[in-house]
Amino acid sequence: MADRKRYTDSEIRLMSPLNLAYIGDSVFDLYIREFLLERGRNLKTSDLHRQAVKYVSAGAQSAIMEMIENELTEEEVYFYKRGRNQKSGHMPKNASAVDYKRATGFETLIGYLYLSGREDRLSDILRNSAIKTEEYLNETK
Repeated sequence: MADRKRYTDSEIRLMSPLNLAYIGDSVFDLYIREFLLERGRNLKTSDLHRQAVKYVSAGAQSAIMEMIENELTEEEVYFYKRGRNQKSGHMPKNASAVDYKRATGFETLIGYLYLSGREDRLSDILRNSAIKTEEYLNETK
């Protein structure tokens, strides 16, 4: 992945927020899988998958955004809001409309950071998101 194309901010601004969310969803999912594997190396893959689904759910991503929104830069808030406010022809059955919109905004933010090559910031947000999600899931048990 080291030689993947980096996009300029102006190129990214022209992209659909849903396309950024599409990439962001994959990046977040992969990060969470690695995070869970590190914590539970001896777990069966079915158990890891069950845990991962909880971390990448719209409800968990919405909770992440509530926790980190005040820590975002102006540019990051711009991309989050673009994703959050984007109309999508689809609404999942297991999430509220508000959670789904916040989760889409979160994924858009992750996609923006990934495609723009802001790897340090992306790593910080992913790490903090995984830890905060773990706390959120423990509180909701």
